[in-house]
Amino acid sequence: MRCGEFQLIKKSGKCNARLGKLYTTRGIIDTPVFMPVGTQGAVKSVSARQLHESDAQIILANSYHIYLRPGLEIIKKAGGIQKFNSWNKPMLTDSGGFQIFSLNDFRKINSEGAEFKSHIDGSKHFISPEISMQIQKTIGADIIMCFDECTPYPATYDYAKNSMLMSIDWAKRCKEEFYKDDAYQTQALFGIIQGSVYKDLRKESALKMRDMDFVGYAIGGVSVGESKEEMNEVVENTAPYLPENKARYLMGVGMPEDIWDGIERGIDMFDCVIPTRNGRNGQAFTTYGKINIKNGEFKDKFEPLDPECDCEACTGYTKAYINHLFRSQELLALNLLSLHNINFMLKLTAKIRKSLETDSFFEAKKEFFEKYYSRK
Repeated sequence: MRCGEFQLIKKSGKCNARLGKLYTTRGIIDTPVFMPVGTQGAVKSVSARQLHESDAQIILANSYHIYLRPGLEIIKKAGGIQKFNSWNKPMLTDSGGFQIFSLNDFRKINSEGAEFKSHIDGSKHFISPEISMQIQKTIGADIIMCFDECTPYPATYDYAKNSMLMSIDWAKRCKEEFYKDDAYQTQALFGIIQGSVYKDLRKESALKMRDMDFVGYAIGGVSVGESKEEMNEVVENTAPYLPENKARYLMGVGMPEDIWDGIERGIDMFDCVIPTRNGRNGQAFTTYGKINIKNGEFKDKFEPLDPECDCEACTGYTKAYINHLFRSQELLALNLLSLHNINFMLKLTAKIRKSLETDSFFEAKKEFFEKYYSRK
């Protein structure tokens, strides 16, 4: 199959949840899937081998960061990002639009592209849709994203509309640049839906992007400050207008409850830095809810982080020891909790896939949250 093609295996009869397979040059991805985030080409504090052993199917990197450091010449010499970081499974790169959006006072955006100052050394750079495609082709990930403006929240209707229309124009330019050579044989280009929280703008964006016939589609401009209710409404007002035979990716979303909500509404792919970021700060996701392992209550708890988890942190160490590691500022603490949280998210999506196979999605959801919210 062509890189990026999606096979719909089964759809729930009770909601919009889907079971599928996403085909790439480097492997087939079972969906729904959670993608650990390696912004700068590495999932923070976790090795490629550990990710393999955790059954991660695909990871994400950010082209903005890779472009600035180590730079495209190094990536070229290495033979592409996967040879550079020793990850031989599928990989996705974001265009960098969100990172440029986050620079606020250090960027200027117009119809041609985005001018910004590097957060590393203050040097000036300009990225257009065409340049973004060239950067991502050089990096060499299996799935790459259109360059877009991540609409801020809150945004006025007029701002959101103009931003969405500009992203539509950029998507056309991205697609034209992408298909100038044979990159499409080994890479897949996804379009991104924008429109803030406005129902008609989300519909308009989805329909116009669908008409451009991308291999897959992402819902962007979420998890930028809106409420969970607003985010769910965005998905509900977008997903129905996307083709059933194409993958759907909800960008930057990855709390356990958001995974369930997104899948129920027809989403296939998720990514988020929260599992590793929160892990580095002592928060662990467990079957019985979130805990902060740095708290004093755990200093003499000689039991696993999560009795139902088989990761290295849970099978090899106790809460008391990991508590000690954090209090002693030992780097091993960051690795163990990041690894555990990634395992938690990967096992969660595997559990959901199994529930879709057996037509027990809502039963599995009920069981999950009864345990997850049981800790007082």
